[in-house]
Amino acid sequence: MGLSVSAIDKALFNAAKNVRKNAHVPYSHFLVGAAILAENGEIYAGCNVENAAYPQGICAEGAAICALVSSGQKTIKRIYIVASGVEPVMPCGGCRQKIREFADKNCIIICHGIDGDKFEASLEQLLPHSFGPENLGVMK
Repeated sequence: MGLSVSAIDKALFNAAKNVRKNAHVPYSHFLVGAAILAENGEIYAGCNVENAAYPQGICAEGAAICALVSSGQKTIKRIYIVASGVEPVMPCGGCRQKIREFADKNCIIICHGIDGDKFEASLEQLLPHSFGPENLGVMK
C-alpha cells in the first residue's frame, strides 16, 4: 500500500466512521462501524445490524469480515472499530474469534469512541491463548 501507519489508520477511521452512519440500530441506538485493511491493501467496512430477535443481529466486525471474504480476500492486516460514546468499545468475544479466523495474533485492533478515546491492542492481547485454524491442522 505504501502508506504510513498513521495514513492507514486515518483511512480506516474514516471508513469505519462513515459506514457507522448506516447501522441499523432501532433498539439499542448504539452505532458501530468497523473497517479492515486486507492483505491486498484494500479497505472493507461494515456496520452493526440489529434484529428484533436480538441474537439474529450482526456486529460491525462480522459485517466487515463478510465484506472482506465476499471480495475474495482472506487476511486481516489491521482493523479499526468506531462506536458510540467516549470510551473505546472492544469487540465482543464472538467477534474476537471471528477476527482470529482471518488475522494473526499480532494483528492490531484499534477501538475508538466516536466522541473521545482510542485504544490499541494486538489480537493476542484481546484474545490470549486463542483457538485458531492451526489447532485443526490448517496453517495460514
